[in-house]
Amino acid sequence: MRPYLNKIFTLSCSATLLFSAACKHGDEKDGKGPGNGKPTSLNAEGYVVTAQAFSNTYAASGSLLPNEQIEIHPEVSGRVTNILFKEGSRVRKGQTLVQLYDGEIRAQIQKLRSQKQLQNKILERQKELVNIGGISKQDYETTQQQMQAIDADIAFAEAQLRATRIVAPFDGTIGIRSISIGAIVSPTTLITTLQQTQQLKMDFTLPEQYAQMATVGKEVFFSVSGNLDTLSGKIAAIDPGADATTRTVKVRAIVPNTDNKLVAGSFANVTIPFQSDNNAILIPSQAVIPTTKDKKVAVVKNGKADMVVVKLGTRTSDKVQVLQGLQNGDTVVITGLMQVKPGMDVKITKLKA
Repeated sequence: MRPYLNKIFTLSCSATLLFSAACKHGDEKDGKGPGNGKPTSLNAEGYVVTAQAFSNTYAASGSLLPNEQIEIHPEVSGRVTNILFKEGSRVRKGQTLVQLYDGEIRAQIQKLRSQKQLQNKILERQKELVNIGGISKQDYETTQQQMQAIDADIAFAEAQLRATRIVAPFDGTIGIRSISIGAIVSPTTLITTLQQTQQLKMDFTLPEQYAQMATVGKEVFFSVSGNLDTLSGKIAAIDPGADATTRTVKVRAIVPNTDNKLVAGSFANVTIPFQSDNNAILIPSQAVIPTTKDKKVAVVKNGKADMVVVKLGTRTSDKVQVLQGLQNGDTVVITGLMQVKPGMDVKITKLKA
């Protein structure tokens, strides 16, 4: 029995030694330290930081609006006696658009003016009588008050008369009318619309972080459907505060439209250019490691990984601008970021620039 047991013991020891050697060989191949299972080295792809020209822009969606736009309503109720505009035509400020019936008001004014003339003669006679003591001064003052009341009635009637003539408040293009001659209208009746389109407004929004870079007078560019040209306008106003829901700031630009090629209400693709940098540092977005406090990237120096805190700027579709933390010529790790640790040996298998 003893020789047989010795053979079994010898075979068991040999198997144990072979398994231990295989495990050791596997650990060395995977770059893991003996016994702890943690990697001590990493094979990864790298990116060489190179300064390049970068223009910081932001794309937004905007809407073209008339410079001025109103609905035309009558101030008083009445019957339409004349329509003095052609639909879709240009009108001038102060031009009469619609005339309402004003016969009764004119007759009222005529009556009041006759009463005023009569009271004026009475006042002149009473003035002579007051001087000789023929009447009391109180009677004279009563007639004066009656004259003032008539003047007030005349002023009121003349204001009503002016309200029967509906005029254009500014130069613009008149819209389609919704009334006809003979119609009875009231202040709630929509007669037509008036738009000023020789100059348009373009409204769009910016994220709050860009609000300080947008200044009044800054040129912005845009395009509209059906027009291949790139057009421009200038920022005229910026809302002082951001919207509490979207965290965006409303911006308004003024766009010239003397040739009337742009249509109010159109959608606009707006591009807002900010600063340009001829020595910008851009790295792939996947190279950035977000932490609870800051952003980091893994930089390879002398074959070792070094975690560097960076300050980021504008993002593009696949890259991000680094404002602080990296220098021209640095090599950053862009793969295996979940395994990289400070001081780890890193072998760059593929280099991108």
